[in-house]
Amino acid sequence: MGSMAQKSVLMLCGEFMEAYETIVPLYFLQAFSVRVHCVSPGRKTGDKCVMAAHDLLGLEIYSELVVDHLTLNANFDEVIPEQYDAIIIPGGRFSELLSTDEKCVSMVARFAELEKIILTSCHSQLLLAAAGLFARGIKCTAFESMKPFIELSGGAWWQQPGIQTVFDITDCVMDGKFISTLGWPTLGNTLKVLLESLGSKITCSKENQSSLLFVIGDCVEDYSINVPFKAFQALGCKVDAVSPNKKKGDKCATIVHDLEEGRQLPTEKTSHNFYVTVAWEDVSVDDYDCIVVPGGRSPELLVMNDKAVGLVKKFVEEGKFVAAIGMGNWLLAATGALKKRCASGYGTKVAVKVAGGQIVESEQCVTDDKLVTAATTSDLPAFVHALSTALGLSVVF
Repeated sequence: MGSMAQKSVLMLCGEFMEAYETIVPLYFLQAFSVRVHCVSPGRKTGDKCVMAAHDLLGLEIYSELVVDHLTLNANFDEVIPEQYDAIIIPGGRFSELLSTDEKCVSMVARFAELEKIILTSCHSQLLLAAAGLFARGIKCTAFESMKPFIELSGGAWWQQPGIQTVFDITDCVMDGKFISTLGWPTLGNTLKVLLESLGSKITCSKENQSSLLFVIGDCVEDYSINVPFKAFQALGCKVDAVSPNKKKGDKCATIVHDLEEGRQLPTEKTSHNFYVTVAWEDVSVDDYDCIVVPGGRSPELLVMNDKAVGLVKKFVEEGKFVAAIGMGNWLLAATGALKKRCASGYGTKVAVKVAGGQIVESEQCVTDDKLVTAATTSDLPAFVHALSTALGLSVVF
């Protein structure tokens, strides 16, 4: 999996940016050797920006939950737009602040002038309005509250028709070099469009489409389900999520672990809901190439469930690929998947050992035959890279 010429993307960040719309594209692009610089006005390398989860939690409008922080890896004042292939502006309230910042508005206008790719999500289309770019008549979508501002600015509003459930929200809009999306539900397709726009070619060494099944429960770690789930959707795979006690369309609560200064362990925070895509009774091992167990606290729930343990065992017995992130090793330990295998993990070192496996602490992600494991959510770029390689997928620019 490689890149003939490394691509570079700028991510414009700020306080209370949407966590999902930030982390998923960041880790996905890094998985395929795209250099991503995260910057924010008035901030420098090493500074942090608060991220928030935005989801419908029973009120008339979405709720905002503070989840964790993103550490910036570049300086805003040193940005040279000519050195990047694209700019990504996640959704979130920070876009309101940045739309009044002359340097930010000028930067977005410069990317447009250079005919670079500009990806906006949810509310960040406000930056396009501030830069006067909708005067070109750009076709655009966003969170529906943005419709009047897009039209008043000269843009052409587009909304995906026929939406009945959250599973129907899949489409983004590309008009010239402008990619716009309603928000995080569309990220699988949005990342696919972004890759294509950057000139990538996705190939698979296998004749049939690769397929992955994620087994989850309440308190699954947000990023360790959402990053690989959306990443493999973007790569053209069939991707499903199942939970032993839930039906298709039911919600699984997710969590994020935020390591605060001075603490030995991270603080657990409530994050987005994740929607189960297939009913348990409709799952057939024959329909999938790989089973993935994300981290968080859901593996503790699943290891007590005979159906979940039995499902993973079937994948192992049939020689399918098995993958886990963080505490996902807890479930694998109960299934025989770790016996005489090397795995990555920190808090699961004892579980791996008593299951007959060996922890490799020096690597972010470990592949041992058909077992792929990653230690933490920060290792997700390496995990997506390793698992896609194992499944015969390749991304070349």
